[in-house]
Amino acid sequence: MKKLQKITTLLGLLLIFSCEDQLNVVPEDSVESATVFNTRGSINGAVVGIYSKNQSGDLNGNIQLMSDFMSDNVKFVGSFPSLQEIDQFETLATNATIDNIWLDSYEVIGAANNIIVNLPNVDLPDLSDDEKAQFIGEAKFLRALTYFQLVNIFAQPYQFSNGSNLGVPLVTEPFLAESVLSDFQLERSTVNEVHALVEQDLLDAITNLPESNGLRAEAGAARALLARLYLYREQWADAASFADQVINSSEYSLAPVYDFYDDSPESAENIFSVVNTPTDGPQEAAGSDEVYVNFYNAAPGGRGDAPFSQDLLDAFASEAGDLRFSTLSVAASDAQGNDTFFTTKYPDVVNNASDGMVLRVTEMYLIRAEANFRNGTSVGDSPLNDINRLRARAGLANLASVDLAIISTERRKELCFEGHRRMDLLRNNLNLRPDGGAISAPGADKVIFPIVDDETTNNPNITQNPGNF
Repeated sequence: MKKLQKITTLLGLLLIFSCEDQLNVVPEDSVESATVFNTRGSINGAVVGIYSKNQSGDLNGNIQLMSDFMSDNVKFVGSFPSLQEIDQFETLATNATIDNIWLDSYEVIGAANNIIVNLPNVDLPDLSDDEKAQFIGEAKFLRALTYFQLVNIFAQPYQFSNGSNLGVPLVTEPFLAESVLSDFQLERSTVNEVHALVEQDLLDAITNLPESNGLRAEAGAARALLARLYLYREQWADAASFADQVINSSEYSLAPVYDFYDDSPESAENIFSVVNTPTDGPQEAAGSDEVYVNFYNAAPGGRGDAPFSQDLLDAFASEAGDLRFSTLSVAASDAQGNDTFFTTKYPDVVNNASDGMVLRVTEMYLIRAEANFRNGTSVGDSPLNDINRLRARAGLANLASVDLAIISTERRKELCFEGHRRMDLLRNNLNLRPDGGAISAPGADKVIFPIVDDETTNNPNITQNPGNF
């Protein structure tokens, strides 16, 4: 297990740090792009800077929150107008939260591009070829993660038209002082084209990243994200294979109990996560820790805006004794004074430093089970054994058989509040809300986000999503 450590936000796309090998380092002044590649330390600092930008609460926090309240896991009761628009399927192109997600995503992509494009040509006596390849692998993993998140929320899923529908613009060059603006005013690539870049970046990352990499991205994280990509694309054999590779890695294993949220930063359950600490500095926007703490915790300490939905409560109530509810929820009043329940997956209200899950090994068991079931195979193990393994940890009795509905229910209960539910429903051709009607149906205009107003104003080549102006 290795984590993504949140660090202090820096100005500009490239950042220089005084410490070379940790992610919780102190920033120095930003410098010109060319200077970044003068020393091994400054190159490492620029790579760490990509992680820093990825720590924005808009990329790791808000996206996960919105995935659950757009679907049937969270009853959103907050008062932020931009989030209310999203919750009510009325998102405008001028929505400030969506604009921040777009901007922050392309800042991460730009910083990653700088390493991917320029570092191969650098020759320094204290920078080995293996280390250079590792730095590029980290940049490719973070670029892949960011593009995958972007295309999931700004484009209809693969199932809409087998991936031929519009995705997001693919920017693969760094933006430098001498760059021509028109080179970056790109039309949207298709979902298939975006997925192809994500796939290639992750395959490259697997080759170049070590199996163990401290607090940073490693080969197992790239394999795990590939398994998720293949699941979303219905490439069942590939999804099962890569999930199985992660499960069989000596780096990861199921935690015996649910103590790996926030309190066990070194748990082998976690493949890649956002680790926040009390000493983290301010972010360009609210950091991911602030998002998790404020929305998923009731007052005092949080806002109480994101409690369990009644639909999710009913799902847990259908089978008594599920430890995923009894040990990971708390009764409290929401922001409107209603008695309800909140998740305890983000508990550190005192220090405002709860961690956020990106990839964990339990998801790999769920991916392997679903992919094997759909494909009629038993790569690694049978779907029944994989599901019963997770149910046993949850304190539930073994099942005699499984089907897709059971696998989906186990996936929902296991991964709730971690940002998976929206895509799980859309890729399975299900409404985001049981009572949402046509507005929340797969393929509806507002189940994805509009291309932001800043982009449509400044990019004459961009195409807006249907139903948006």
